[in-house]
Amino acid sequence: VWDPGGVSQDMEKERETLQAWKERVEHELDVVVAFWLEHSHDQEHGGFFTCLGRDGQVYDDLKYVWLQGRQVWMYCRLYRKLERFRRPELLNAAKAGGEFLLRYARVAPPAKKCAFVLTRDGRPVKVQRTIFSECFYTMAMNELWRVTGDAQYQSEAVEMMDQIVHWVREDPSGLGRPQLPGAPAAESMAAPMMLLSLVEQLGEADDELAGSYAELGDWCARRILRHVQRGGQAVLENVSEDGEGLSGCLGRHQNPGHALEAGWFLLRHAVRRGDPKLRAHVIDKFLLLPFRSGWDPDHGGLFYFQDADGLCPTQLEWAMKLWWPHSEAMIAFLMGYSESGDSALLNIFYQVAEYTFRQVSAASWSQRCGGDRRHGTPPPSPPRRTCSLSRSESSWKSRPWCPLFSQESGPCPTGAYIWCWWDRL
Repeated sequence: VWDPGGVSQDMEKERETLQAWKERVEHELDVVVAFWLEHSHDQEHGGFFTCLGRDGQVYDDLKYVWLQGRQVWMYCRLYRKLERFRRPELLNAAKAGGEFLLRYARVAPPAKKCAFVLTRDGRPVKVQRTIFSECFYTMAMNELWRVTGDAQYQSEAVEMMDQIVHWVREDPSGLGRPQLPGAPAAESMAAPMMLLSLVEQLGEADDELAGSYAELGDWCARRILRHVQRGGQAVLENVSEDGEGLSGCLGRHQNPGHALEAGWFLLRHAVRRGDPKLRAHVIDKFLLLPFRSGWDPDHGGLFYFQDADGLCPTQLEWAMKLWWPHSEAMIAFLMGYSESGDSALLNIFYQVAEYTFRQVSAASWSQRCGGDRRHGTPPPSPPRRTCSLSRSESSWKSRPWCPLFSQESGPCPTGAYIWCWWDRL
């Protein structure tokens, strides 16, 4: 017998639970932003320090361009979307970070190629033969334009976007990657994923740009969807240039967090295109499938890497539980629930959120090195080092890009990462 009163009570309980999680994430965000504002700004040279101990002390002053871009984007996004962050110090810090990128990110202006890492005063240290520094540069410039109205920033964003598209779709030689005769003609999921994210970023509330990037967005979605392989039973990180499976470890490589991230990128695309069939396919293949295969049934949490045939992955850190795949999972399942109303997706969000906030929480200061060992305990950390432990307790390697969430580090950005997308749900 249908009980309308019972349904009403269930809905009210669901609203209360979601509100409690929203408030918890909001608190995490406040802790993280306060830490960044106090400790990460380089008042002398501009830009941001990202290798920080939990007391805020800088233990390495190298500046990674993608992290500079992400912090500019984050500050601008918070300033633009949340009234309580509409504060001059946040906007001024974002503008200072943007000016640092304008002056120093590109290795040899007017060429567009950006450095991967810079010295504190902006001299190039290393260049990666990829598009990702440039992608985060683009995101930063576009958000700066949105909060300042300065056309220079938007011009930079659009010009860099054009260059990235050229590298990906026409001629990658400008990236400096040699074409070696023995290298397999493989396509990673990362490039179309990032381009699809940029399509949404630049097209937000801009009908003209959104229209000009519509074909590109569809192309990106098609390329990502080709990574569903093995009769629809696996999302593989790499496929051939014609969308077929590859042999060896490269072809069996899986990254559950990356698949989930691609999932919510595709969900956003399906919503923009008004395509419920694509939305349902994405939920099935890019949310539920990688979660079911990637979740550790014994200890909880998402594995970092997997092998599609169940063989040992070549990455020694495959069994680690990093914070970022869990953040991607929370965004993906909350977004999937918002778009479909399927309570099963909401329950998975709760499952991932409870695990994540138990293991990694800014408010508790029980930070990890970007992740825990498989069974959930933090890796042993030499004094004042940020480390990432592989499957073996005794082996570790320095991970300078995870400065804010190690056992000896300041707040983990989990809450900030989720909150910046909550407004889109």
